[in-house]
Amino acid sequence: MSAPPAVPAVPVTLRTALVLALASAVGVLAFCWPLLIDPNQALAQGTDAPLVLAVVLLSVLSVVFVALSDGGIDVKAIAMLGLLSAVGAVLRPLSAGTAGVETVFLVIVLGGRVFGPGFGFALGSTTLFASALLTGGVGPWLPFQMLGASWVGLGAGLLPGRLRGRGEVAALAGYAAVAGLAYGVALNMSWWPFQLGGDTALSFVAGDPPVENLRRFWLFSIATSLGWDVGRAITTALGVVVVGRPVLAILRRGATRAVFMTAAAAADTGKRPRTGS
Repeated sequence: MSAPPAVPAVPVTLRTALVLALASAVGVLAFCWPLLIDPNQALAQGTDAPLVLAVVLLSVLSVVFVALSDGGIDVKAIAMLGLLSAVGAVLRPLSAGTAGVETVFLVIVLGGRVFGPGFGFALGSTTLFASALLTGGVGPWLPFQMLGASWVGLGAGLLPGRLRGRGEVAALAGYAAVAGLAYGVALNMSWWPFQLGGDTALSFVAGDPPVENLRRFWLFSIATSLGWDVGRAITTALGVVVVGRPVLAILRRGATRAVFMTAAAAADTGKRPRTGS
């Protein structure tokens, strides 16, 4: 009997891709609402916007995970997702908080690269969620962190698949640096309106032109978090350069031995998928 065709750890069907695109669009709006909000709206007048948007993002993430599950996740892919999420959750509290060093993104980038965009998206969310449970970091900010990390893993999985060797490591390192910076900027946008109040030159002003609020936001980011964001970018990029090739080889070997299959493909073989020898 011939072996079933190889599939990604988390298959992304057309329906799943559409759900991911729509969820990402909602996520962008949730992050960037300060640039778009009407000054007469309730979100602009109160301080409950982070909580409201956190609920929205949790709902969006739930829909995405249901869509990914409908694609047919192999049980071994779930095990690999749990393993890498646990590794990332342990690494995060050991490294975060010192000059922006966050090695957790190394796991997300390399995992997304090897196992594909669907797996990378799921890995980002589950890793940040597990880390929050481990460190007591659960709050309105968590859904924003989860979605931001999911985008990092998704992007790593969407990089050109033909790259190998030094070219792959260089591309991943460059991507890791950009993603590390972008993650910090996105998280800043989610809480910037409530951080300073309304009486400083860097404060969010509801109803001001987006260009003016964006100028204040960039000044705020440079003054408060640029050092940490640059530290995250450098740490992740250097991590890819130093350990990228051996870790990629290990993960690819695990993927080859696992022989990921959808539930339908496994049923077609008339037996459970093999785990490899």
